[in-house]
Amino acid sequence: MQVTAALQPRRVRSPESMTGAQAVVRALEELDVECVFGMPGGAILPVYDPLYESTRVRHVLVRHEQGAGHAATGYAQATGRVGVCMATSGPGATNLITPLADAQMDSVPVVAITGQVGRGLIGTDAFQEVDICGVTMPITKHNFLVTSVDDIPRILAEAFHIASSGRPGAVLVDIPKDILQATTAFSWQQEVALPGYRKVPKPHTKQLGAATNLIVEAVAPVLYVGGGVIKADASAELMELAQLIGIPVVTTLMARGAFPDSHELHYGMPGMHGTVAAVAALQKCDLIIALGARFDDRVTGRIDSFAPNAKIIHVDIDPAEISKNRYADVPIVGDCKRAVSALIELVKKDSRPLADLANWRSYLDNIRARYPLNYSRPSDGMLSPEYVIEAVGRAAGTDAVFVSGVGQHQMWAAHFIQYENPRTWVNSGGLGTMGFAIPAALGVKIGAPEREVWAIDGDGCFQMTYQELATAAIERVPVKIALINNGKLGMVRQLQTLFYKEKYASVDLSAHTQRIPDFVKLAEAHGCVALRCEREEDVADVVAQARAINDRPVVIDFVVSAESLVWPMVAAGTSNDEIMAARNVRPFFDDE
Repeated sequence: MQVTAALQPRRVRSPESMTGAQAVVRALEELDVECVFGMPGGAILPVYDPLYESTRVRHVLVRHEQGAGHAATGYAQATGRVGVCMATSGPGATNLITPLADAQMDSVPVVAITGQVGRGLIGTDAFQEVDICGVTMPITKHNFLVTSVDDIPRILAEAFHIASSGRPGAVLVDIPKDILQATTAFSWQQEVALPGYRKVPKPHTKQLGAATNLIVEAVAPVLYVGGGVIKADASAELMELAQLIGIPVVTTLMARGAFPDSHELHYGMPGMHGTVAAVAALQKCDLIIALGARFDDRVTGRIDSFAPNAKIIHVDIDPAEISKNRYADVPIVGDCKRAVSALIELVKKDSRPLADLANWRSYLDNIRARYPLNYSRPSDGMLSPEYVIEAVGRAAGTDAVFVSGVGQHQMWAAHFIQYENPRTWVNSGGLGTMGFAIPAALGVKIGAPEREVWAIDGDGCFQMTYQELATAAIERVPVKIALINNGKLGMVRQLQTLFYKEKYASVDLSAHTQRIPDFVKLAEAHGCVALRCEREEDVADVVAQARAINDRPVVIDFVVSAESLVWPMVAAGTSNDEIMAARNVRPFFDDE
């Protein structure tokens, strides 16, 4: 990942006397932080006084600290910069646990600043005391408990450096209240020096050479592209490598947009709900070139049956990921951009001819043609959720940013919206956090105000964090929410349909039968424009109405059928060879 402008060296300034709280705000200014998402409380309140006076750092008052964390993640995903959130001690800090775990799982650079009870009260079970450093140690890249007011500038600089360098991640800085109130001579350091924190190594020449040999020899290779390609800004290099070799490309849920959907070499998203062609590409290949991907279970299915005939070239910035789940024949530790650039040059210079991949691509083309992504209209006559999402994507276009919650609507949005550019798709991948979409879309829109931003959300997810609609309305952040309202916890119901004999336990949200809640009234009560759509013939017009409103948030309650299921599907714990293209439709790759 490229070092952001916020982390470039600055000249050392003469010490200036100020409180620890003022030092926090000054450090944020020095780090070129544009926005902090947060909620005040007793232990962090000293920071809010100088933050109120700052002309450089915008504070967005959320309605729940979880919203602050997800908004910071959305901001970071859209901009590539560090997202910042802030909360008080105790419950304020613990409400950040989910978004911090979410950001860490998806390698998103986020810094959380939390207040803590005074040092004299730590360990006494004081009011709103929680050992948040101990709690978050397993779910953050690093965390700090500030024990001296003089350390605030240094620690914040280090926190930003750690969050954004190497494999990005979440960092927490916990600051006791008495330290925020103490006085210090503020001095901004020119460089960040972290003994033991290694810089990203340059990809090893020997390993690059070994990878080139495998590439030249392969007759059925595939590029398995993960979110690390987007974080490394390596999409242009990926395109050059793919076209140079003529190699099929599959992009994971976190890499949608890293390679254009419209390109003939792109075979879609692999994994549990991936396209049949993408799953077949990985299962039947003889070489996988994994770029910034981690071979997680949602892609591999049962790991002992995954890509049984493939050798593995694994490029990743994090050495801990290499051979963690699948042995790498050629491990390459380093930045994806540098590694792919080096591979391009080596392949170009190699005098040996590349294998003819025409038969391999023809095989995959045949599978793609036989098992395309499609859907049928629901038999109950209600609106098709796939149709709605496809229509929203087509109307907004490929320059818009789409943010999803988690569940069926997430998979439909990954499939039925066309992604041509990086950073146009934001979702919760590794942790699968319901409630992610609305606050994350808020952060995306603040980070990229010139972009059209749509949240594709489900009625279950929506009810977890809809309070942030009020934040968006008050802050005049005109996000648009396509609420895919099937009245159910859709993905759970799908599993019950397929594996629990249609015993629908605890999945009916009553949003259809009783309109509890009435989403139109709820959205209007939160300061948004609210629309409802129940007929296919009205979808285009309603979407056009929403797109025309750019001075406040818009919520469209799309009342859709609960019958629709996400296909294709690989059942959890089974082999990718057992993929179902639709209900009772199982492709057999060897027969294609």
